[in-house]
Amino acid sequence: MAIPMSPSTAASSPKWHGSRSARFLGLLFLFAVVASYRLTEVKPLVLFETEALANLWAFARGMLPPAHSLAFLQTIWRPVLETVQIALLGTLLAVLIGFPLSLLASSTIAFAGPLHDMERRSPLVWVGTRLPYVLSRLLLNVLRAIPELVWALLFVRALGLGAAPGIMALGVSYSGMLGKVYADILEAIDPAPLEALQSTGASRLQMVLYGWLPQMLPNFLGYTLYRWECALRASALMGFVGAGGIGQHIELSMRMFEYHEAVSMILIVFALSAIVERLGDGLRRRIV
Repeated sequence: MAIPMSPSTAASSPKWHGSRSARFLGLLFLFAVVASYRLTEVKPLVLFETEALANLWAFARGMLPPAHSLAFLQTIWRPVLETVQIALLGTLLAVLIGFPLSLLASSTIAFAGPLHDMERRSPLVWVGTRLPYVLSRLLLNVLRAIPELVWALLFVRALGLGAAPGIMALGVSYSGMLGKVYADILEAIDPAPLEALQSTGASRLQMVLYGWLPQMLPNFLGYTLYRWECALRASALMGFVGAGGIGQHIELSMRMFEYHEAVSMILIVFALSAIVERLGDGLRRRIV
């Protein structure tokens, strides 16, 4: 026989507490939106004032028709190629930095899970496994907290103008993002296959090769390809701070009021992004 809930019991149920928390978070979010709108003094209607409309019309009139002469295309093909190279090498550098850090930043690799079930639990072992975990997590936070454009400014100061600062900026910034996601993927792996291998007497290397690798590889490659797509778009902006690529030519064209050249280069960046996105989607479907 079901026992009816008293009002006090119903009031203290988890469902009721959850709805109250949801309402509180919703009101807090609404307050943050309104406060941000007021404090930032956003005025969308300014866009429709006479001066703003005149400037937009001058820009639209200046960008048509887009530049398409042979001399112009011969000038920009090298910066376009450099943009693709910056994205590719920057992503590769990010993987080379982020993957080792993700191994240290994953609790299931560093100190927990089937790989460490038979270890001796001494204080020295406890400190030796958790200290690299904490330090690598902090380092990944620092690397991804600083935007790639800020890293590009720092590397331009250190290395000078060119593609090298752009590659370094993407590699350092994206390594924090990749390392964090890699570590989360490693921690979300199903331990059942590892435990089954462990019960058969498999070594740690065999557990990693036959238990970890088949589970993590599709997600690893899928997210890395997605970051490569993002890197191509980001590398187009590196030129605005002198870090190579087509962005520098876009910035110069805008400064010289050569809007028809700027829009042509923007369209080229859009086409490159679409091509890389389709390529990435095809590779992900084959892998996953």
